[in-house]
Amino acid sequence: MSIVGIELRRSAALGAALITVVIGVGTLYLATGRWSKSWMDLALTTREYLLLMWPLALAAGAWQGRREHRAKVGELFATTARPRVQRMLPVLGTMAVTLAVAYLLVTAAGVAWIITTARHLPLLNFVVVTGVGALSLVAAAWLGLGLGRLLPALVTAPALGVGGVLLVFFGTIGPPDWVAAAISPVHGTTPLHDYQTIDNRVSGALALSTTALAVTGLLLFVAGGWRARVVAVVPVLLGLTAALAVVPRDRDVLNWPVDPLARELVCTDDTPKVCVSRVHAGVLDTVTPLAREGLAALAKLPDAPTAVYEDTRTTGFDEVRPAPGDGVVTIEIRIGGRGRLAHPAAVVRDIVTSLGVPYDGECRNRDGVVERAAGYWLLGREPRSDVGVVPGMIEEDPEINAEAVALWQGLRDLPGDEALARVAAVRDAALACADPAGILSGSTR
Repeated sequence: MSIVGIELRRSAALGAALITVVIGVGTLYLATGRWSKSWMDLALTTREYLLLMWPLALAAGAWQGRREHRAKVGELFATTARPRVQRMLPVLGTMAVTLAVAYLLVTAAGVAWIITTARHLPLLNFVVVTGVGALSLVAAAWLGLGLGRLLPALVTAPALGVGGVLLVFFGTIGPPDWVAAAISPVHGTTPLHDYQTIDNRVSGALALSTTALAVTGLLLFVAGGWRARVVAVVPVLLGLTAALAVVPRDRDVLNWPVDPLARELVCTDDTPKVCVSRVHAGVLDTVTPLAREGLAALAKLPDAPTAVYEDTRTTGFDEVRPAPGDGVVTIEIRIGGRGRLAHPAAVVRDIVTSLGVPYDGECRNRDGVVERAAGYWLLGREPRSDVGVVPGMIEEDPEINAEAVALWQGLRDLPGDEALARVAAVRDAALACADPAGILSGSTR
């Protein structure tokens, strides 16, 4: 323990760990909206930030690896009876433990942010993804130790830091997907949908190549001659071969696999039924009264929907699942940076202004202005701009809302039964993918 204490005080391990924690936690908290939705988003985003942490560990290891050369004690230590491997173990162990703990502390900082809001915890996948990330950071440090001792120049550490960034970046986007998944700790970690995970087979392949890289770094660090240094290349070649042999080839599995449990619906016990995906179960109590307010407005229409489900389809990332059947309105759930429902006002707006008819992406006759006017008539209030209500909308053509207001005022001037009939006709047009132009104004019947 005294040797480890000396290493902590005099080596680069503690400093590298502290910088890793500062960079990791800082980058996490600068963009909480990217990962506050779920535990897996946190694990994926932390792994993604290895783009910064991995080169830092590589450079720190290289700086530490040239310590004997810098102190000019290499020949002195070579004359001692103590085996070189035994002398190097405290350095290797200290670098490994401090950087692994640093990675776990970065993850823990994220956990502290979401622990009261995130509900769905896929424990095995979360532990595997986090563990492989920590292992990758250790491998970078050990490889840096070996290269630093092999090339003990002052420029080695900064050069490896820059090269590490390029290696991780181009190792992710350059090779084929199945190769990148087996060698890059960052591949597949950018959250593209709320149900994303990393397949454990992909994590296993990456663990093989990463462990082999760590062994190569260790052998380079303890090698006493050129023959041992040549042999040190063998583990990484064997590990890479094994990783490429076991990594899946399916593109969807490699890039954006879906966690089916995260996508399962969790519903209210009473009616009208409101359901959200398991990964968003923490906002069900917030969504329920808003969804029921929207259903109450739609209840004025004939054959109105009686339930609200979250739309869990991930078109473009996996198979296109059919939308729920008749009587169900689908909505998108958006989670904000605090892990709570973002833009609550959009829930009622999305349910009512769509008139309960989901957008399928294929119908080209949907008219947002007409549907907005009809929806706000059902709500009993004047149409308002979507700026600040619809996520991501920071600017809107004022003429769009002005047209909706004009149509809404026309509906208000009509007898209630006539206005309701026209709104129902707009909904029927949406269901049939027919052009609703003129329905509200009465110019086309």
